[in-house]
Amino acid sequence: PDADAVVFAASSGGRGAEAARSVYVDGLRNVIDEYGSRATTPDRLVYTSSTGVYGDHGGAWVDEETPIDPTTEKTRVLAEAERVAIEGSDEVGIDGTVARFAGLYGPDRYRIDRYLDGPVTAGYLNMVHRDDAAGAVRFVLDADATRGEPVLVVDDEPVDKHAFADWLADACGVPRPVKRSKAERIADGDLSATAERRVRTSKRCSNARLRELGYAFSYPTFREGYRSAIRTVRTRNERHS
Repeated sequence: PDADAVVFAASSGGRGAEAARSVYVDGLRNVIDEYGSRATTPDRLVYTSSTGVYGDHGGAWVDEETPIDPTTEKTRVLAEAERVAIEGSDEVGIDGTVARFAGLYGPDRYRIDRYLDGPVTAGYLNMVHRDDAAGAVRFVLDADATRGEPVLVVDDEPVDKHAFADWLADACGVPRPVKRSKAERIADGDLSATAERRVRTSKRCSNARLRELGYAFSYPTFREGYRSAIRTVRTRNERHS
């Protein structure tokens, strides 16, 4: 075959729902149609989705068995793309997998100042280091796992945003930031409807399935994943002190 597996990890560049549909749904269909029309098709396709498709669960745990409940135009597009990845791939003899990524972080994506400067709004952070996101996709392909299924790609420890901000400030040797409740943030009245839904949304994503399959995380929690970024901040602050 031209490819043993195809990984569809495109980005809509942070634009609106129409751009997202063009990339995630139409783009994915085009890829499936193209590879599905070849004399020998790939064995696997992995589509990288988002844990945002779960919607709000009031801080409760979610896993692969939890029904998805997308609540924004963007996450409804992602949910539609998930169906295309599984059902569309199956129609052309390719086994599809949906890898639902938590919030990606790593080089150029740490956003440390956002938490150090504050104010920080309450809620949970579900994260995965970019190296583990890529590593997990490679793992499920190599392990011949999760054919026709979703898999959550998230680290071991969803963390309260206030606790994370305090830990980060302490590790960087700076004052802890101002914290706010969700009600206080919403009361400001400057959020779009989509942004307000994002503030209200709370869940903790479980990686039990990925762990059971045997994936070993390079960065099991934010503590390991943020070490290099913290060193950079401390060095910067020492230079300016």
